Amino acid sequence: MALKKMVERLTKTTEELDREALAAYCDRLGVTPISQIVPRTPARVAGEIRTVRIVPRAGAPALEVTVSDGRGSVVAVFLGRRKIAGISPGRRVEVHGVAGRDGSRYLIYNPEYRLLG
Repeated sequence: MALKKMVERLTKTTEELDREALAAYCDRLGVTPISQIVPRTPARVAGEIRTVRIVPRAGAPALEVTVSDGRGSVVAVFLGRRKIAGISPGRRVEVHGVAGRDGSRYLIYNPEYRLLG
């Protein structure tokens, strides 16, 4: 059994191992996995910030933060914001709000958020 686990660790890519570790971390927090979000219902998800970008929406800036939990991703959209202290790629965060769907991606507008260690 230990040999099997060691062989798996040696044959998996670093990206796969990181994804599994992130998914396990999010599971310990007791949040909803991003892959199981139901549109138009409140969701509490956590993960690692992958990208942060400013996108103009209706003439006003909006900060789009892509959060991934190793199984999927969700975009937290902060309307009227150009930056938020502490929000940067690589940081872990928990977001809570009503999830909506835009094509193939999930969006949560103006969510409550909590920066994690």
